[in-house]
Order: sequence, then C-alpha cells, then structure tokens
Amino acid sequence: MSTAPAATSAVNESAGMPKSMVPDPGWFDSDRTKFEDWWRGIRLFLKSNRVNGTDDRITAILARLRGGVTEIYAQKKLDELDEEDDTQDWDNFVKEIKTTFSDKSKAADAKWKIEIFKQGKRNTADFIIEFEALAMKADTDELHAIFLLKKNAQQDIIKTVLGYPLMAMPETLKE
Repeated sequence: MSTAPAATSAVNESAGMPKSMVPDPGWFDSDRTKFEDWWRGIRLFLKSNRVNGTDDRITAILARLRGGVTEIYAQKKLDELDEEDDTQDWDNFVKEIKTTFSDKSKAADAKWKIEIFKQGKRNTADFIIEFEALAMKADTDELHAIFLLKKNAQQDIIKTVLGYPLMAMPETLKE
C-alpha cells in the first residue's frame, strides 16, 4: 500500500489544531487479506482527524479506494453521493463496504479456531481478550460463546465464577 495524501491533517493544522498522531492508512487496492488492517487504520484516522459528518467520512474513504474493483465501487458510491435527494447512512455504508471487501476466509478460520481455542497456561486476561476477538470475527452468538468459554477456560476459574452468589453471577459474555 502506498501512502495516500493526508489532506485532512493539513486542514487541521491550518485550523490551529495539532497534527494527527494517527498515520494515514493509505490506499486500499482490492486485496481482501489487507482489508481488516486498512479498515481499522481508516477508522482511527477519521476519528483522530475529527471527520464526523457521514458524507465527509464516506468521501474520505472513497478517496482512498484505488484500482480494480475498489475503483469501480468508489465511482458507484460517488455517483450515489452526487444525487441530490440521496442521503447516505453511515451504518449501511459500513455494512456494505465490509461485506464487499472483507476476507471471507478469515471469518471461516475464526469459526474453526474458536471451537478449539483453549486457555492452557495463558494469562486469563490475555485468554479473554483473544477469545472475545475470535468470537467477534467468527460472529458467534452469545449462548454458544458462553458455552465455549466455560468449556475451554481453566476449570478452576470457571468454578470460581460459577461459585458467585446468583445476584453477582455474570449473565452475558461481556460480564
């Protein structure tokens, strides 16, 4: 990925705001294996540069799509933005771009990995962080995630949690 121009940072500097500490994520060029990293980078970049308006965020993202299918997608979305009576919805745009460019094999891998992911001698906090990341990537439903957590975490930890009084017992994965 080459570096895309950081027009937003220049605008922020001229407005008297400090330069962004988050680097521009550069171009996305249709390589689905790199989409997840690029997507995280562009979200951080938009947030740190205070790009808040839906059309502004979508425009900034479309400006960084280059080559092949991504260029065609960007042109299609730009045409939609140009239509006067068409208002863009951020949540729909996010869902669409993720569906279009996400690496489907990563989700399949995560579904397989979460089924066999065991804590072993891992630190509990590290295990929980990795488990939650896998559960999110695998799009695992809450009940199945709790089942897998009980099955694959160290048993003494599960016994401790299940030994809580009913009022303090966690009922969701986040708890």
